Amino acid sequence: MKKICVITGTRADYGLLRPLIERIERRVDLKLQLIATAMHLSPEFGMTINEIGADGFKVDKKIDCLLSSDSSVGISKSIGLAQISIAEALDELKPDSVVILGDRTEMLAAATAALIANIPIAHIHGGETTEGAYDEAIRHAITKMSYWHFTSTEVYRKRVIQLGEAPDRVYNVGAIGLDSIKQIKLLDKTDFEKSIDFKLNNPTALVTYHPVTLEDKSAEEQFKNILKALESRHDLNIIFTHANSDKGGRIINKMIFDYVSKNPDKSVHFKSLGQLRYLSALKHVNLVIGNSSSGIIEVPYFSIPTVNIGDRQKGRVHPLSVMNCNNDVIAIQEAIHLALSDKMKDKIKTQKQLYGMGKASHNIIEILSKENSIQLKKKFYDLN
Repeated sequence: MKKICVITGTRADYGLLRPLIERIERRVDLKLQLIATAMHLSPEFGMTINEIGADGFKVDKKIDCLLSSDSSVGISKSIGLAQISIAEALDELKPDSVVILGDRTEMLAAATAALIANIPIAHIHGGETTEGAYDEAIRHAITKMSYWHFTSTEVYRKRVIQLGEAPDRVYNVGAIGLDSIKQIKLLDKTDFEKSIDFKLNNPTALVTYHPVTLEDKSAEEQFKNILKALESRHDLNIIFTHANSDKGGRIINKMIFDYVSKNPDKSVHFKSLGQLRYLSALKHVNLVIGNSSSGIIEVPYFSIPTVNIGDRQKGRVHPLSVMNCNNDVIAIQEAIHLALSDKMKDKIKTQKQLYGMGKASHNIIEILSKENSIQLKKKFYDLN
């Protein structure tokens, strides 16, 4: 049996990886190994490792690496701690391959540990660009460490090849986040309202905003403009999900807590909605506001608009339903107004889906299960 080790560090990447994890576990010719790290083991960020257990999956290794500081020094120390611990875990588990999604700091640590241990890496969501965050550099670094590449669009596939990866190891499988949307039975409005103890009796926005790590403005200054823009919409209910553990994330979460405390009649907040409630929210809210990749990849599937703020996701391929605006109070207000208009609703009813049709996990497993001739001495593929 081939041992495939999936590494997850956040509520977000676990939600995306879950269909793949399920497929691996069902295969008689594959053995699933699961490593949970970073935000999963932090009570401050929802202790989401419990969600993994509730789904019936065994976590083979728990890597606690988050420090209480989200300064640049604290983040760097967390990367070092994660790399040490993941290296030890991989040495004990001895997987045949490692699956890594995305571009977070703990994934950089995991990729480095696997690379040094000569374990081939399957990287999901490479080739994308997010010019406002250091995730951009981390993602491309993981690409060069990886053996297989599973991209979400053909544009991204070509970009991975441009980075020197051989075309026969780069596959456009679509966005894996769409797999769950097609498979999971979402909550109806009444059950969703009960699950969050909040009534959607007005137009409702789901707000998810993370620090923009390559900008000079502080996370506090950035998020303050969003809250000012939201305050002008007295008719708008708001569901906040907390920011991640990136540099400056904690101040955003404190500001969310303070805002909801002052506006309990129109807002509610969660450390983690979990996959079922998050996707169900997309079915019932009127728009999404923030700078999460989900607003560009998964949200358009529900034919609702996304107000994408600032440069964190700059460079990603996006459909008509994504409205980009600056982190400026007036710009955000205008974008929200347009997003809620009948004109926008009509415009995006039949928009083209750019990120596949929800078959990514199936395609990934078919490739990984059949691959036998692995040459870790990769040649740089020159476009010329």
